[in-house]
Amino acid sequence: MHRILIRGNMKKLGFGTLRLPLRNPDDNSSIDQELLSRLVDEFMRAGYSYFETGYAYHLMGAEDALRIALTERYPRESFILADKMPTYNLDTVENLEKIFTEQVRRLQVTWFDYYLIHNLGESRYPKAEELGVFDFIHRKKEEGLVRKIGFSFHGTPDLLEEILISHPEVDVVQLQINYLDWEHISIQSRRCYEIARGFGKPIIVMEPVKGGGLAAIPKEAEDLMRELRPDDSPASWALRFAAGLDGVIMVLSGMNTMEQVRENTRTFDNLTSLSGREQAILQEAARIINRSIAAPCTACRYCIDVCPQNIPIPVLISIFNDIKRYGDRSFPRVHYQHAVYDQGRAGDCIACKECEQICPQHLPIQKILQELAEKFG
Repeated sequence: MHRILIRGNMKKLGFGTLRLPLRNPDDNSSIDQELLSRLVDEFMRAGYSYFETGYAYHLMGAEDALRIALTERYPRESFILADKMPTYNLDTVENLEKIFTEQVRRLQVTWFDYYLIHNLGESRYPKAEELGVFDFIHRKKEEGLVRKIGFSFHGTPDLLEEILISHPEVDVVQLQINYLDWEHISIQSRRCYEIARGFGKPIIVMEPVKGGGLAAIPKEAEDLMRELRPDDSPASWALRFAAGLDGVIMVLSGMNTMEQVRENTRTFDNLTSLSGREQAILQEAARIINRSIAAPCTACRYCIDVCPQNIPIPVLISIFNDIKRYGDRSFPRVHYQHAVYDQGRAGDCIACKECEQICPQHLPIQKILQELAEKFG
């Protein structure tokens, strides 16, 4: 066990576990445990200590992986741990205690620093209210098993306001915020941010690099950034945008390579606010990127968890974007054939729209799959 104590001053960069390193990129359960432990060590060595996980991440394997990499190897006081109560599979009040107990067992901890209700939106909030999930997590706080409570949110600004009016007891709100979604007609990051701040709630940022999408942007947009800051990557610009917002206490990043950990910690070690010129560059970059992306999927894989046809939806959406961006070339067809070799095809979609109900980006997935089916058969 590592005997270090670095927890005192919480730095703004958090280690998210939605996208852990994999031994097999086609198997989301094949977590590379040895590499993950080395990434955790590098992150902690750099003076960072916030880790966030979720019950269903990596086909319910992320919590166990984080236990092996973190909680079994470091003293509890040396790290900050956040977990979430899932909402996609709740059907009885009894399940709340069952899931919470299982999370404690998986992670082998006696308390959570942050405990959130996961992925609230128009389709999930009524169920959370019906089952008393807010009351449940508040009781856990009163029992000393949770230090701070809140919820992660993927919904409309109006619903966010409704929740915060009904539940002033929450300590934090976790929002999807990045410069591409800031004015997005569906995500509405700016409006959600303004509402949360209007209620005085500290904000945890998720998807600051939009699932890696803002790390690999069109050359025209990257050139604008490199001209002003030649040594800074597009990802660092995205992280600085999120971290510089008033009231943001944590920015989560799903790091799965040593290079990503080192680059991100360097960015936060030397964190500076965006200048007016830099803000203007990001606005122009967003316009350029939006011209090139047909469906802004973040590959969160929530859709895969609920698809009865086992369709690799995020992979197929990326192929859809390649077709829209690069035209009718051969490589999208090759990628498609590989993606559906032993999984569901686009044409297998039964239009149940379970994926659209859970999609944080509110994408028209059925329509996209239908277009792919028409193109590829």
